[in-house]
Amino acid sequence: MAPLTRCRADADHVPTEIMATYYAQRASAGLIVAEATMVMEGNSAFGAREPGIYSEAQVQAWKKVTDAVHGKGGLIFLQIWHGGRACHPLLNGGIQPVAPSPLAIQGDETHTPEGKKPYVIPRELPDDELPGIVEGFRKAAVNAKAAGFDGVEVHGANGYLLDEFLRDGSNQRSGPYGGPIENRARLLLEVVDAAISVWGADRVGVRISPVNSYNDMRDSDPVALTTYVAGQLNARGIAYLHLMRADFFGLQKADLVPVARAAFKGSLIGNMGYTGEEADLALASGALDAVAFGHHYVSNPDLVERLAAGVALVEPDARTFYSNDAVGYTDYPTMNFVS
Repeated sequence: MAPLTRCRADADHVPTEIMATYYAQRASAGLIVAEATMVMEGNSAFGAREPGIYSEAQVQAWKKVTDAVHGKGGLIFLQIWHGGRACHPLLNGGIQPVAPSPLAIQGDETHTPEGKKPYVIPRELPDDELPGIVEGFRKAAVNAKAAGFDGVEVHGANGYLLDEFLRDGSNQRSGPYGGPIENRARLLLEVVDAAISVWGADRVGVRISPVNSYNDMRDSDPVALTTYVAGQLNARGIAYLHLMRADFFGLQKADLVPVARAAFKGSLIGNMGYTGEEADLALASGALDAVAFGHHYVSNPDLVERLAAGVALVEPDARTFYSNDAVGYTDYPTMNFVS
């Protein structure tokens, strides 16, 4: 199950009881990757209702989630995340968001307590603040272990902070964290190394999205970027590389699965738009080791069983993706088996 932001935490970013129910309903996934979770306070990007992992209250609330999933025989990793320039001052007590370069997200607006607002120009992070970002991720990894997760996934995708450093459309700085791919990947790899120091490499995954234009993202050479990042992660022996293969908006295109497969010899997880049949073919050919489903896990808590039985999947109600209660969250039924 791919990470899916659903905005069901409380106003203090503490996971709620219905989140434990929701994840336990989907425990047959094999591996659940829980939603993007704030590693540091003051970096909300989703209407101030996404979860965090920086306070003791959050750790204890997540423990109820992991206990519920383990009680159903499932495994669950936590996706650790920093929103970067996708954050907004109205969601964070007036704090200006941070990014590799002072470039605002264009062509979209974000939801705030005062309605939809344009994204603001972020503050460029100086080099001497980046160790603090790495430490924030390391502490989040420590807290995830205390909360009972089975590992962590570093969120390097979808136009959030680590992805903003990776891609040259958003990273236009100079110095050790800007310019060539090796420099732009430095922060991601430092965060991965910090997570490995807590968990060991075999309990750390990484998600990347080299062609996804979501959050006004682009890169001049996504193939080269994928090759370098996948090779560096391969050398570290991490648990898996989670590759978002496409662009939500169809603006950027590249066949990245074989590129990642050539550079990364560990477990490669594919994501974005796979059907059950296509997933079977990808696994049988060796192109992938696993496929992550997102969209259909919203509305099919028993997705594995439905795919195995050849039963049609239920389409989710997009109006409830980011609402704050059980409707469209824990009320999707499982299929009725006929013996």
